[in-house]
Amino acid sequence: MKKTISGIRGIFGEDLNPKDVMEFANNFSSLIKSKKCVIGKDTRPSGTIVQSSASAALMKNGIDIFNLGTVPTPVVFREARKYGAGLVISSSHNPIEWNGLKFIIEGRGINEGELPQIIEHQDIPQSNIGTEENISSSYIEDARKIIGDIDSQPEIAVDIGGGAAKGFAPEMLRRIGCDVKTINEDLDGCTRGPDPTYDELSDLVEASNSKEIGFAFDLDGDRLVVVRNGKKQTADVTLGLGVAKSLDLGYKRFVLSIDTSVSVEKFIKERGGTVQRSKVGEANVIDLMLKNNAQAGGEGSSGGFILPEFNYCREGILTSGLIASMLGTQEFSEILNYMESYTQIRDKTPVDADLHDKVIEEVKSRFAEDYSETITLDGIKGIIDEDSWVLIRKSNTEDIIRVSAESNNEEKCKEIVKNTLELVNQCYDKVR
Repeated sequence: MKKTISGIRGIFGEDLNPKDVMEFANNFSSLIKSKKCVIGKDTRPSGTIVQSSASAALMKNGIDIFNLGTVPTPVVFREARKYGAGLVISSSHNPIEWNGLKFIIEGRGINEGELPQIIEHQDIPQSNIGTEENISSSYIEDARKIIGDIDSQPEIAVDIGGGAAKGFAPEMLRRIGCDVKTINEDLDGCTRGPDPTYDELSDLVEASNSKEIGFAFDLDGDRLVVVRNGKKQTADVTLGLGVAKSLDLGYKRFVLSIDTSVSVEKFIKERGGTVQRSKVGEANVIDLMLKNNAQAGGEGSSGGFILPEFNYCREGILTSGLIASMLGTQEFSEILNYMESYTQIRDKTPVDADLHDKVIEEVKSRFAEDYSETITLDGIKGIIDEDSWVLIRKSNTEDIIRVSAESNNEEKCKEIVKNTLELVNQCYDKVR
């Protein structure tokens, strides 16, 4: 089981069961000052029982539940702004057998200071039993107001991935003026995995060949990957396109995660914007955004563009509409051409979570020998030159260590990743 600011995640029926769910929901009650909580789930088979268990624990502590049913994570975040708190039943991009809880306070995910209150038992004073009410969301119309209508009627292919974006992304795109074809609408018969950033998306590549663009979502609809001209784009391109739209709207203050492409940062600075770097993770990006009143940003690794005025979370669905509104414009072409000169590679290798810190410490000493500059904001990042870097960090959600690299030379980037993966495995062998 993983317990981080990204939420609680585990394999349902093995290291996450209804008793665990009720305990974490009970503890979450202590953070809900409004006594109201919006709740929604993705399409995982275990979602109904997890949601029922969590709702029961919250209502026992006097929390009124507002049930959205099966909805994308951004929809829960959006509605949580109105009610004061939210709970997402999802394990995001993890395999189907996983599930989890993502906690929302005042429209944002919990931070590192609030996490202990979730994972340590709280004695909640008894009060009247809370109520439960089914509600709907104004998300699509709210997003449409931000995006505006599109006159050109672009043809778009959308790969739902069997997830919760089904009733939202295609409908939103249609309402703003797009001609939409959907694939993989349901989990049954879905031809790809839950994480579009790692899947080849071969069906979407084929479906989008005759379209202007293709969009792929993860199970809970907060991650977005773009397919263009028969080619799957890196997750950083999603963020880069969101950033380009933000600059076009006049926004200047950005926060990017430390593993986001240097091309996005250069693009912002060349157009008069400023960039601050945060730890990897949606909650870390948003925490720095709030502290510095940033206007936009996100994390490239998850295709996660964040627009605080609309939502304090990765916004896959809104971003698909913003990108669609840019098709055929100078901004769209500029960011794609700019980012095509860089290669980003993200890989991972299995490492027991208990040994993550020891492995990273071993790698850190080697990085200090090999690179003139290292950054320890999150994991260890080696700066190779102004266009090349490598980062290793422990996963918040899996028993793996992630290796990310970038260069304006594709072969150089591949070699960096290959050598760094070998180094991580050598260090892992050493500490076991």
